[in-house]
Amino acid sequence: MSTIAILGTFDTKGLEHRFVADAIRQRGHETLLIDVGGHGPPQIQPGIACEQVAAAAGIDLSALRAKGDRGSMVEAMAQAAPAIVTKLAAEGRIQGIISLGGTGGTAIGTAVMRALPLGFPKVMVSTVAAGNVAPYLGVKDIVMFPSIVDVAGLNRVSRGVFTRAAAAVCAMAEANNAEPETTDARPLIVASMFGNTTQCVEHARKILEAAGYEVLVFHATGTGGRTMESLIETGLVAGVLDITTTEWADELLGGILSAGPSRLEAAARHAIPAIVTPGCLDMVNFGPRESVPAQFASRTLYPHNPQITLMRTTPAECAELGRILAEKVNLSTGPITVLLPKQAISIISAAGQPFHDPIADEALFTAIHHHLRPGIPVLEMNSAINDPAFAEACATALLENIRWRTS
Repeated sequence: MSTIAILGTFDTKGLEHRFVADAIRQRGHETLLIDVGGHGPPQIQPGIACEQVAAAAGIDLSALRAKGDRGSMVEAMAQAAPAIVTKLAAEGRIQGIISLGGTGGTAIGTAVMRALPLGFPKVMVSTVAAGNVAPYLGVKDIVMFPSIVDVAGLNRVSRGVFTRAAAAVCAMAEANNAEPETTDARPLIVASMFGNTTQCVEHARKILEAAGYEVLVFHATGTGGRTMESLIETGLVAGVLDITTTEWADELLGGILSAGPSRLEAAARHAIPAIVTPGCLDMVNFGPRESVPAQFASRTLYPHNPQITLMRTTPAECAELGRILAEKVNLSTGPITVLLPKQAISIISAAGQPFHDPIADEALFTAIHHHLRPGIPVLEMNSAINDPAFAEACATALLENIRWRTS
C-alpha cells in the first residue's frame, strides 16, 4: 500500500480532488490531501493546509490574500509547495502525487512535480495538456492527462478522466513497489543520439558496455539534451559520449529542438570525461513544411517525416556553430577530445545525399580548429560519422579520458 499526495487548489477545485482521493482509496491506497489554493476556505478538509504550505516557505499568506491578485498567489504557491512535498517524499511519507488544474493549478502542480526525482510517480490532469507542455514538464517524467472538459465540477466526462488518472498514479506506485532493487553497479555513460547518428552511437555503446559501463542514450530533441545535461549535473555520470550536438543548430537558428544556451556545459564545468563531435550540425529542425519560417523558404529542405522538416545549414551558419561548439568545449576542466568525421556529419550529409555540402562542412571544421584553445586533442578521420571506425574511435577516446581522470 502506498500513500498518494493529492495536491490542488481546494478553494475552487476541492470536490474534484476529493473524487480522485476516493478513487485512490478504493484501490487500496492511502491519500494525503495538500491544499495550495489560498484565496478562500477549502471545499474539503486537507491533511496539509495552504497556511502550512506558505509558512514552510516563509510566505505571508494573509498579505497575499489582502492583495487579491491571483497571479501572485499562484507564483507564491509554486515557489512554496515544492519544498514541503519534496521533504515528504524524502522521508518516505508519500509514494506518488496527482493534481488537477487549469493554467494556475497546472503551474503549481508541475512546479512541485519538477522538484521530485525521476521515477517518482507524477500525474497532472490539466486543461492545457494538449498544448505546448514543455515549460510545465521541464526534464522530468510527469504524465499529463488532458482533462477534456474544464476542471470545474463532476460530470460524465470528468469522472471518467479523473478515475483513469487515479488508476494511473496507483499503478505507477504499485510498479515501483514491485520493482526489484537494482544491483547494477556499473558506472554510467550518457550519450546523445539522433536517427542520423544511430549507427555510430549504437556501435560505440556496445564497445563501452563491453568495457563495463552502462550507457544511457538521450534523443537530441531539445528535451533529451536538457535531460542529459541535468543528469550530468548530479555527479552520477562517469563519461559523456556527445556524438550528436545538433541541438545547437536549432538554438542558433530558431528550430524546434533547441536544448537551450547551456547545452554542452555540464560535463565541461564538472570535469566529466567526454568526447564531442559535430554530429548533425548540418540540420535544423522545423515542423511540417508549411511551418518553416518564410525567410528560409528558398533554403535546402528535406522532409524527415510528415511532422519534421530539416533545413541544411549554410557555410556561414556552420562557421558560427563551429565557434560555439569550440567555446563550449573550451570550458572543460576535465579530459575531453573532439572528433571530426570529415566525410559526413550525418547520414544525409554524405556524398550523394540531400545535405551533402563539403564547403559548409569545411567551414564548420575550420571554425572548430580556429576557436579551440591549445591543449584540447582533436582527432580528424577520413570517414563518415556512422562508419564503424569512427564509432570505435569515439568509444576508445572516451575510455582513455575516463582512465586519465581516474588514474
